[in-house]
Amino acid sequence: MNQDSYSSDQPTGQDPLLLLKTLQLLWTKQELGKSGTKLKKLQARVLGMLSQCPANLLDPLISIYQLHTADRNCLLEHVSHLYLQGNYKEAAILSIKLKLQPDQDVEKMCTPLLLQDKANLVEDYVAEYPELQRKLLQTLDKWCDLSFNIRDITRPYQGLSRYKPEKFNRRMLSKLVFRLLERFNVDPALCPNVINQRHLRTLNYLFYKRFVEKTMTEENWADHIQSTVGENRWLQGQLVQSLLRHCDARGAARWALHCRVPPEMLPQAVAEELQKLHIQGRVEEVTKPDNYEASKKKDYYQLPISRENIHFLQTWEETLQCWEKVLQPGQVVGVDMEWKPSFGMVGKPRVALLQLALKDEVFLLDLPQLLKQAEAEGEKEKLPHFIQMLYSDTAITKLGYGMSGDLSSLAATCSGLKDTEKQIKGVVDLLAVDKQLQWGKDSRKVDGLSPEHSHEERGVRQPEKGLSLLVQHVLGKPLDKTEQLSNWEKRPLREEQILYAASDAYCLLEIYERLCKDPESFGLGSDLTDSLVGKQSKKPRAQKQLNKQETPSPSGQECQGPRTEPSGPPAPISPREFSVVCDNMLQGLGRYLRCLGVDVQLLDNEDDHRKAAEIARQEGRVILTSGLPYQTLRSQVGEGRCFSVNCSEKAKEQALQVLKHFNVQVSLSDIFSRCQVCNCNKYLKVSRETMRQLVESSRQASGEHSAGCPGSQSCDVTVPICDTAQPGCAPHGEQAEGVEQCRAAAVLAGDTVLQVAAIPPRVLDRDELTHFYCCTCCGKVFWEGSHFGRVVSQFQDVLVVSGNTQSVYELS
Repeated sequence: MNQDSYSSDQPTGQDPLLLLKTLQLLWTKQELGKSGTKLKKLQARVLGMLSQCPANLLDPLISIYQLHTADRNCLLEHVSHLYLQGNYKEAAILSIKLKLQPDQDVEKMCTPLLLQDKANLVEDYVAEYPELQRKLLQTLDKWCDLSFNIRDITRPYQGLSRYKPEKFNRRMLSKLVFRLLERFNVDPALCPNVINQRHLRTLNYLFYKRFVEKTMTEENWADHIQSTVGENRWLQGQLVQSLLRHCDARGAARWALHCRVPPEMLPQAVAEELQKLHIQGRVEEVTKPDNYEASKKKDYYQLPISRENIHFLQTWEETLQCWEKVLQPGQVVGVDMEWKPSFGMVGKPRVALLQLALKDEVFLLDLPQLLKQAEAEGEKEKLPHFIQMLYSDTAITKLGYGMSGDLSSLAATCSGLKDTEKQIKGVVDLLAVDKQLQWGKDSRKVDGLSPEHSHEERGVRQPEKGLSLLVQHVLGKPLDKTEQLSNWEKRPLREEQILYAASDAYCLLEIYERLCKDPESFGLGSDLTDSLVGKQSKKPRAQKQLNKQETPSPSGQECQGPRTEPSGPPAPISPREFSVVCDNMLQGLGRYLRCLGVDVQLLDNEDDHRKAAEIARQEGRVILTSGLPYQTLRSQVGEGRCFSVNCSEKAKEQALQVLKHFNVQVSLSDIFSRCQVCNCNKYLKVSRETMRQLVESSRQASGEHSAGCPGSQSCDVTVPICDTAQPGCAPHGEQAEGVEQCRAAAVLAGDTVLQVAAIPPRVLDRDELTHFYCCTCCGKVFWEGSHFGRVVSQFQDVLVVSGNTQSVYELS
């Protein structure tokens, strides 16, 4: 080929296809290798085209033109030119392809990408460079400092195209930091501002659990407070401020001394009380038994075996004896695991206690100690070998509740167990059974606490959930979950922890036995074994590949989980059998699902995404999320327990997508069967005349100063709270028709105040209204209205028509 023919073959425009044809000719005739000058000219020409090329042409062009051998300064200058033109995405992609990152300013390159909500591209930019990862994390942490003005970052980019200011705030940056810390396995100490803010949220949560909900013992609370605050002076200061909001000065002084807060950090009143404690020469015990501990026991499930049959195992000699009993053909074993709550910090939880329950005894295996001993003896595979033998033996029935989440945590604890979930056989996951149970109309019972436990003793009463609710339905009383948030890594375990752990595993045996004896009374098939087929977490390899091929486009509509019938949809379920936790960016979706009767827990705006995984593991819920958090959350729960919603759809379309995917069949009786405010599904039926009296009484007393009814401490409904009616289904039991009047409010048992003042006067004059329905948890008042018809029309595609056409109620 002569020079003229070469010139005539060159493309005159910037058509990539024509250019590749020319390159193919040049490559074939080895023209590129003959002249270094010619190659440099071609490189300079193609470099100017790369930013306009389709993504699938970048790698071929870079390879053919040998751009990795081009002058590095020229490449950096070209990328800098793209950046100055505002082509930030293109500059970053080209830098990644040409591996230019070590010679660039990571903060400068990543800032506009973050402003455009391109965090995934930022992650790719630093993925191969640990030093850049650390620099990026330090930058993000600096931005999260409360004294830092984020506007200083955004000001130079005010005219930026596709700028998303709502995505650029400390909360979103904090989430990104934690994702990067986990992905790149970086020491969290590199990001003190973000870690402190997360610890502060943990402190606030612990204060809520202890002083508002009153569902955490002082022992547990003290353990978590100390491990959260440690020697951090800033957190110690925050602790003192929180103590003053919830305790008097003396109580704050006792806790300050217990947590070793330096005296100079204390307010004067607290410091004076602390000095008094020192002068007295004694310190009152910080931890005292809660005043309801003795009386509450009768209200919860009780372990039917004696204490001497609960064995805490810390040596392999003891564990070998456990093996001999557990690994017997025909054995039925209740399996549960406990770990220290992570409160949203980096990393998966590591199992601290493995519980194995047999008919006559329970074994509690101290996994950290056993793993340490095995490693010291050079037998690291001893524990994985035992656990794999247990889970793979078809002759041993293993019972669990949400076993996929447990096995995921077990794999994080011991690398030798990472494939255990693929090998399990003979497993009965009672979470799957729980979803099958057809409780009927009388299933919506109040939680197991008796009315004599007042609001002051127990705080804001929470409904039973997850395994505790299943235990209540099958065995009559719920589990006492007071120790659930214990520090399970601390040794020695307290007696309350040991009994709680044993109960959690042993109750599985009793549930299974009861269901096997009379499955039909619980809505299961006459042969319980048939009812459980395909309900394990295991998925055949061939089906896994099929599911991968069927994965939708990157818009996100996916839920990777077990499918027992590859050729058809999952078995239909009702909304009352379906419970979810919605990520904080899907609150609209959550409200729609709750409107249709689904049990929905919503994350607050300030909550981290990882809290959804904790809730899902503890309560057996499906996570509904979207975008990047899906990958993180999916790895923390079992297969099929995390669903990625298409974030480009409106909330109504997202709800339809979820209902169809999980084959949730909604009937008219399900609509508004849950309170739209608090998710409660128990209502009190009140006649119109009684409601009119309550409204008038409330308005008359609106200006009066009254603490309650004369001569009494509270006002209660005239019948027990469990005699309630639910919107959307026929009321069962005797209905509560009357409410005693209190000057300014009507108060239910449990101190729930009916929000009668929110009812407009004209509503009470509607002749067609005969009754009102009041949420027994938050006091919101519902009545028949037109909203029902609108919801029916919106979701007619998923409604299952039935004979029950009872009207439902519009939120005041």
